[in-house]
Amino acid sequence: MKKLVTIFISSILILSLVACSSGGDEAESGKIVISGKKYTEQVILSHLMAEYLKANTDMEVEVKEALGGVFVLQEAMKKGDIDMYVEYTGTGYLNVLKNEYTPGQSPDDIYNETKEGYADEFNVAWLEPLGFNNTYALALRGELADELGLQTYSDLIEAAPELSFGADPEFFERGDGYDALADAYGYEFGEKKNIDPDLQYTAAKDGEIDVITAFSTDARISQYDLTVLEDDKDFFPPYYAAPIIRQEVLDANPELADKINELAGILSDDEMRELNAEVNLEKKQPKDVAIEFLQSKGMIE
Repeated sequence: MKKLVTIFISSILILSLVACSSGGDEAESGKIVISGKKYTEQVILSHLMAEYLKANTDMEVEVKEALGGVFVLQEAMKKGDIDMYVEYTGTGYLNVLKNEYTPGQSPDDIYNETKEGYADEFNVAWLEPLGFNNTYALALRGELADELGLQTYSDLIEAAPELSFGADPEFFERGDGYDALADAYGYEFGEKKNIDPDLQYTAAKDGEIDVITAFSTDARISQYDLTVLEDDKDFFPPYYAAPIIRQEVLDANPELADKINELAGILSDDEMRELNAEVNLEKKQPKDVAIEFLQSKGMIE
Protein backbone atom coordinates (compact mmCIF):
# COMPACT_ATOMS: atom_id res chain seq x y z
CA MET A 1 0.00 0.00 0.00
CA LYS A 2 2.80 2.42 0.95
CA LYS A 3 4.48 1.62 -2.37
CA LEU A 4 1.29 2.44 -4.28
CA VAL A 5 0.96 5.76 -2.45
CA THR A 6 4.58 6.60 -3.29
CA ILE A 7 4.00 5.79 -6.96
CA PHE A 8 0.79 7.86 -6.97
CA ILE A 9 2.53 10.89 -5.42
CA SER A 10 5.43 10.59 -7.85
CA SER A 11 3.02 10.49 -10.77
CA ILE A 12 1.27 13.62 -9.54
CA LEU A 13 4.61 15.45 -9.24
CA ILE A 14 5.63 14.42 -12.75
CA LEU A 15 2.32 15.54 -14.21
CA SER A 16 2.61 18.85 -12.37
CA LEU A 17 6.08 19.44 -13.77
CA VAL A 18 4.90 18.59 -17.30
CA ALA A 19 1.96 20.97 -16.94
CA CYS A 20 4.20 23.75 -15.74
CA SER A 21 6.70 23.24 -18.54
CA SER A 22 4.09 23.12 -21.31
CA GLY A 23 2.37 26.42 -20.59
CA GLY A 24 4.28 28.29 -23.26
CA ASP A 25 4.95 31.29 -21.01
CA GLU A 26 8.73 31.10 -21.06
CA ALA A 27 10.55 33.53 -23.30
CA GLU A 28 14.15 33.33 -24.42
CA SER A 29 16.24 36.46 -24.48
CA GLY A 30 17.27 37.51 -27.97
CA LYS A 31 14.54 35.65 -29.87
CA ILE A 32 11.11 36.70 -31.15
CA VAL A 33 8.46 35.10 -33.37
CA ILE A 34 6.23 37.53 -35.28
CA SER A 35 2.97 36.59 -36.98
CA GLY A 36 -0.24 38.07 -38.33
CA LYS A 37 -3.65 37.47 -39.85
CA LYS A 38 -4.39 35.99 -43.26
CA TYR A 39 -4.62 39.04 -45.48
CA THR A 40 -2.27 41.36 -47.32
CA GLU A 41 -2.02 44.21 -44.82
CA GLN A 42 -1.13 41.88 -41.98
CA VAL A 43 1.53 40.08 -44.00
CA ILE A 44 3.13 43.42 -44.86
CA LEU A 45 3.08 44.50 -41.21
CA SER A 46 4.58 41.21 -40.03
CA HIS A 47 7.57 41.75 -42.32
CA LEU A 48 7.78 45.46 -41.54
CA MET A 49 8.24 44.75 -37.83
CA ALA A 50 10.57 41.83 -38.51
CA GLU A 51 12.85 43.71 -40.89
CA TYR A 52 13.02 46.68 -38.55
CA LEU A 53 14.08 44.50 -35.62
CA LYS A 54 16.58 42.58 -37.74
CA ALA A 55 18.24 45.82 -38.80
CA ASN A 56 18.15 47.59 -35.45
CA THR A 57 18.69 44.85 -32.86
CA ASP A 58 20.74 41.69 -32.44
CA MET A 59 17.62 39.58 -32.00
CA GLU A 60 16.92 36.36 -33.85
CA VAL A 61 13.65 37.13 -35.65
CA GLU A 62 11.28 34.53 -37.12
CA VAL A 63 8.16 35.33 -39.15
CA LYS A 64 5.16 32.99 -39.28
CA GLU A 65 3.08 34.92 -41.76
CA ALA A 66 -0.70 34.62 -42.28
CA LEU A 67 -1.21 32.25 -39.36
CA GLY A 68 -4.95 32.87 -38.95
CA GLY A 69 -7.64 35.10 -37.49
CA VAL A 70 -7.76 36.75 -34.11
CA PHE A 71 -8.84 33.60 -32.27
CA VAL A 72 -6.02 31.54 -33.79
CA LEU A 73 -3.47 34.21 -32.94
CA GLN A 74 -4.79 34.60 -29.41
CA GLU A 75 -4.34 30.89 -28.78
CA ALA A 76 -0.88 30.91 -30.36
CA MET A 77 0.15 33.80 -28.09
CA LYS A 78 -1.24 31.98 -25.06
CA LYS A 79 0.80 28.88 -25.90
CA GLY A 80 3.93 30.90 -26.66
CA ASP A 81 4.01 29.69 -30.27
CA ILE A 82 4.20 33.31 -31.40
CA ASP A 83 5.29 36.41 -29.51
CA MET A 84 3.94 39.44 -31.36
CA TYR A 85 1.52 40.55 -34.05
CA VAL A 86 -0.41 43.69 -35.03
CA GLU A 87 -3.94 43.92 -33.64
CA TYR A 88 -6.63 46.57 -34.07
CA THR A 89 -8.10 48.47 -31.13
CA GLY A 90 -11.73 47.86 -32.07
CA THR A 91 -11.09 44.12 -32.44
CA GLY A 92 -9.39 43.85 -29.07
CA TYR A 93 -11.94 46.04 -27.30
CA LEU A 94 -15.10 44.44 -28.67
CA ASN A 95 -14.27 41.00 -29.93
CA VAL A 96 -11.63 39.79 -27.47
CA LEU A 97 -12.40 41.66 -24.26
CA LYS A 98 -16.16 41.69 -24.98
CA ASN A 99 -16.55 45.33 -24.03
CA GLU A 100 -19.52 47.32 -25.27
CA TYR A 101 -18.80 50.15 -27.65
CA THR A 102 -20.71 53.40 -27.29
CA PRO A 103 -20.67 55.64 -30.37
CA GLY A 104 -18.62 58.71 -29.59
CA GLN A 105 -15.98 56.96 -27.48
CA SER A 106 -12.60 58.42 -28.33
CA PRO A 107 -9.86 56.34 -29.97
CA ASP A 108 -7.60 57.06 -26.98
CA ASP A 109 -10.18 55.76 -24.50
CA ILE A 110 -10.65 52.56 -26.48
CA TYR A 111 -6.88 52.07 -26.81
CA ASN A 112 -6.23 52.64 -23.10
CA GLU A 113 -9.05 50.36 -21.93
CA THR A 114 -7.94 47.66 -24.37
CA LYS A 115 -4.33 47.96 -23.26
CA GLU A 116 -5.32 47.60 -19.61
CA GLY A 117 -7.64 44.67 -20.31
CA TYR A 118 -5.04 42.68 -22.24
CA ALA A 119 -2.45 43.25 -19.51
CA ASP A 120 -4.84 42.04 -16.80
CA GLU A 121 -6.38 39.08 -18.62
CA PHE A 122 -3.66 37.82 -20.94
CA ASN A 123 -0.36 39.33 -19.73
CA VAL A 124 -0.02 40.83 -23.21
CA ALA A 125 1.22 44.38 -23.76
CA TRP A 126 -0.16 46.81 -26.31
CA LEU A 127 2.62 49.01 -27.67
CA GLU A 128 2.25 52.40 -29.38
CA PRO A 129 -0.14 52.51 -32.40
CA LEU A 130 1.40 52.52 -35.86
CA GLY A 131 -0.70 55.50 -36.92
CA PHE A 132 -3.49 54.30 -39.22
CA ASN A 133 -7.12 53.34 -38.64
CA ASN A 134 -8.31 50.35 -40.68
CA THR A 135 -12.00 50.21 -39.92
CA TYR A 136 -14.62 48.01 -41.58
CA ALA A 137 -16.60 49.57 -44.42
CA LEU A 138 -19.64 48.17 -46.22
CA ALA A 139 -18.93 48.48 -49.92
CA LEU A 140 -20.65 47.55 -53.19
CA ARG A 141 -20.35 48.19 -56.90
CA GLY A 142 -20.70 51.86 -57.74
CA GLU A 143 -23.34 51.27 -60.40
CA LEU A 144 -25.41 49.15 -58.01
CA ALA A 145 -25.26 51.82 -55.32
CA ASP A 146 -26.36 54.44 -57.84
CA GLU A 147 -29.14 52.23 -59.20
CA LEU A 148 -30.57 51.63 -55.71
CA GLY A 149 -29.84 55.14 -54.41
CA LEU A 150 -27.67 53.88 -51.54
CA GLN A 151 -25.49 56.27 -49.57
CA THR A 152 -25.72 55.13 -45.94
CA TYR A 153 -25.93 51.88 -44.03
CA SER A 154 -29.55 52.72 -43.20
CA ASP A 155 -30.36 53.08 -46.91
CA LEU A 156 -29.36 49.45 -47.28
CA ILE A 157 -32.13 48.12 -45.01
CA GLU A 158 -34.89 48.08 -47.61
CA ALA A 159 -32.69 46.68 -50.38
CA ALA A 160 -30.99 43.97 -48.25
CA PRO A 161 -33.50 41.10 -48.91
CA GLU A 162 -32.65 41.26 -52.62
CA LEU A 163 -28.88 41.40 -52.08
CA SER A 164 -26.09 39.02 -51.10
CA PHE A 165 -23.70 39.85 -48.25
CA GLY A 166 -20.12 38.56 -48.18
CA ALA A 167 -17.48 38.52 -45.46
CA ASP A 168 -14.66 36.33 -44.19
CA PRO A 169 -15.68 33.50 -41.81
CA GLU A 170 -14.32 35.37 -38.79
CA PHE A 171 -16.72 38.29 -39.36
CA PHE A 172 -19.67 35.92 -39.04
CA GLU A 173 -18.31 34.71 -35.68
CA ARG A 174 -17.17 37.98 -34.11
CA GLY A 175 -19.05 39.73 -31.34
CA ASP A 176 -18.74 42.94 -33.39
CA GLY A 177 -19.54 41.08 -36.61
CA TYR A 178 -22.53 40.19 -38.74
CA ASP A 179 -25.14 39.40 -36.07
CA ALA A 180 -24.46 42.62 -34.16
CA LEU A 181 -24.42 44.66 -37.38
CA ALA A 182 -27.70 43.12 -38.56
CA ASP A 183 -29.31 43.79 -35.19
CA ALA A 184 -28.12 47.40 -35.12
CA TYR A 185 -29.47 48.22 -38.58
CA GLY A 186 -32.25 45.64 -38.98
CA TYR A 187 -30.69 43.86 -41.97
CA GLU A 188 -32.11 40.69 -43.51
CA PHE A 189 -29.94 39.91 -46.52
CA GLY A 190 -31.17 37.50 -49.14
CA GLU A 191 -27.94 35.46 -49.00
CA LYS A 192 -24.83 35.36 -46.83
CA LYS A 193 -21.52 34.10 -48.22
CA ASN A 194 -18.17 33.24 -46.62
CA ILE A 195 -15.26 34.50 -48.68
CA ASP A 196 -11.54 35.07 -48.25
CA PRO A 197 -10.94 38.73 -47.31
CA ASP A 198 -8.47 39.19 -50.16
CA LEU A 199 -10.92 37.77 -52.75
CA GLN A 200 -14.01 39.73 -51.74
CA TYR A 201 -13.12 42.86 -53.72
CA THR A 202 -12.94 41.01 -57.04
CA ALA A 203 -16.17 39.19 -56.16
CA ALA A 204 -17.90 42.53 -55.57
CA LYS A 205 -16.47 44.03 -58.76
CA ASP A 206 -17.63 41.04 -60.82
CA GLY A 207 -21.11 40.98 -59.26
CA GLU A 208 -20.66 37.62 -57.54
CA ILE A 209 -21.42 39.28 -54.18
CA ASP A 210 -23.35 42.51 -53.76
CA VAL A 211 -22.20 43.91 -50.38
CA ILE A 212 -18.83 43.17 -48.76
CA THR A 213 -17.06 44.08 -45.52
CA ALA A 214 -14.15 45.97 -47.04
CA PHE A 215 -11.21 47.34 -45.10
CA SER A 216 -10.87 51.11 -45.32
CA THR A 217 -7.13 50.94 -46.09
CA ASP A 218 -7.57 48.67 -49.12
CA ALA A 219 -6.77 50.41 -52.42
CA ARG A 220 -9.00 48.03 -54.36
CA ILE A 221 -12.04 50.01 -53.18
CA SER A 222 -11.18 52.85 -55.55
CA GLN A 223 -9.41 50.64 -58.09
CA TYR A 224 -12.58 48.57 -58.61
CA ASP A 225 -14.94 51.56 -58.41
CA LEU A 226 -16.64 50.34 -55.26
CA THR A 227 -18.83 52.69 -53.24
CA VAL A 228 -18.33 52.80 -49.47
CA LEU A 229 -21.54 53.52 -47.57
CA GLU A 230 -21.68 55.87 -44.58
CA ASP A 231 -21.94 54.17 -41.18
CA ASP A 232 -24.65 56.61 -40.06
CA LYS A 233 -25.15 54.96 -36.66
CA ASP A 234 -21.40 54.74 -35.97
CA PHE A 235 -21.69 50.98 -35.51
CA PHE A 236 -18.01 50.29 -36.10
CA PRO A 237 -15.50 51.65 -33.56
CA PRO A 238 -11.99 52.92 -34.44
CA TYR A 239 -9.59 50.13 -35.45
CA TYR A 240 -6.17 51.64 -34.90
CA ALA A 241 -3.34 49.18 -35.54
CA ALA A 242 -0.75 48.51 -32.83
CA PRO A 243 1.85 45.81 -32.12
CA ILE A 244 0.88 43.53 -29.24
CA ILE A 245 3.45 41.32 -27.53
CA ARG A 246 3.71 38.76 -24.74
CA GLN A 247 4.87 40.47 -21.55
CA GLU A 248 7.29 37.59 -20.92
CA VAL A 249 9.13 38.56 -24.10
CA LEU A 250 9.43 42.17 -22.97
CA ASP A 251 10.65 41.04 -19.56
CA ALA A 252 13.32 38.88 -21.20
CA ASN A 253 14.36 41.74 -23.50
CA PRO A 254 14.20 44.96 -21.44
CA GLU A 255 14.97 47.38 -24.31
CA LEU A 256 12.61 45.79 -26.84
CA ALA A 257 9.48 47.86 -26.10
CA ASP A 258 11.32 51.13 -26.67
CA LYS A 259 12.77 49.83 -29.91
CA ILE A 260 9.40 48.71 -31.30
CA ASN A 261 7.79 51.97 -30.18
CA GLU A 262 10.10 53.79 -32.58
CA LEU A 263 7.59 52.60 -35.21
CA ALA A 264 4.79 54.59 -33.53
CA GLY A 265 2.88 56.76 -36.02
CA ILE A 266 4.96 55.55 -38.95
CA LEU A 267 1.96 54.84 -41.21
CA SER A 268 -0.92 57.10 -42.23
CA ASP A 269 -4.15 55.69 -43.69
CA ASP A 270 -2.99 56.74 -47.17
CA GLU A 271 0.45 55.17 -46.73
CA MET A 272 -1.01 51.87 -45.59
CA ARG A 273 -3.43 51.95 -48.52
CA GLU A 274 -0.50 52.52 -50.89
CA LEU A 275 1.48 49.59 -49.46
CA ASN A 276 -1.55 47.33 -49.84
CA ALA A 277 -1.90 48.50 -53.44
CA GLU A 278 1.73 47.65 -54.21
CA VAL A 279 1.04 44.04 -53.22
CA ASN A 280 -2.54 43.57 -54.44
CA LEU A 281 -2.41 45.62 -57.63
CA GLU A 282 1.27 45.80 -58.60
CA LYS A 283 1.94 42.22 -57.45
CA LYS A 284 5.03 43.04 -55.39
CA GLN A 285 6.11 40.75 -52.57
CA PRO A 286 4.95 41.88 -49.09
CA LYS A 287 8.46 41.55 -47.66
CA ASP A 288 9.94 43.70 -50.44
CA VAL A 289 7.24 46.33 -49.92
CA ALA A 290 7.96 46.43 -46.18
CA ILE A 291 11.73 46.81 -46.74
CA GLU A 292 11.31 49.57 -49.34
CA PHE A 293 8.96 51.49 -47.05
CA LEU A 294 11.34 51.31 -44.08
CA GLN A 295 14.20 52.43 -46.32
CA SER A 296 12.13 55.37 -47.57
CA LYS A 297 11.65 56.44 -43.94
CA GLY A 298 15.36 56.09 -43.19
CA MET A 299 14.68 53.40 -40.59
CA ILE A 300 16.82 50.71 -42.23
CA GLU A 301 19.59 50.86 -44.80
